Amino acid sequence: MSAEAPFSNRLGRSLALLERVPAPLRTRARSLAIGRVVKFVGTAGLRVEELTPERASIAVKNRAAVQNHIGGVHAAAMTLLAETATGLVVGMNVPDDRVPVIKWLRVDFKRRSKGGMRAVATLGGAERALIRSTERGELVVPCTVTDDSGAAPIEVQMCWAWTPKR
Repeated sequence: MSAEAPFSNRLGRSLALLERVPAPLRTRARSLAIGRVVKFVGTAGLRVEELTPERASIAVKNRAAVQNHIGGVHAAAMTLLAETATGLVVGMNVPDDRVPVIKWLRVDFKRRSKGGMRAVATLGGAERALIRSTERGELVVPCTVTDDSGAAPIEVQMCWAWTPKR
């Protein structure tokens, strides 16, 4: 088993600075930092609970600003949650001379949600190596979206691409 080579990009370096923030405030600091760059994430009140090159965990509370007409988290907010988690985990692995873009997405709504929601996106070693070593490419990023009951009201597929910056 070989150790993974050290990797650093602008997003990772920026977030590393937040490790100095006391642990109880880190989620809030991370969320504010991401929300300033990706405005809609801040507007929707998404919480960046965890963000590493291997995993992103993003949550949203079921509050009036993100609710649908039946009191659950709106379909658009659920989709934003998954898109944000997958995009951030890809972003943690894209070299600074490339840009990540969502290529396509699919969302299947299976049942009503209960309470708040959480999306967890992950990348294995092979996927991280592919993103880091290939000038342009694409991949479907594994992501699970669950509600407060632990069930998965939606199933998602998010395909991310990366290309050289212009």
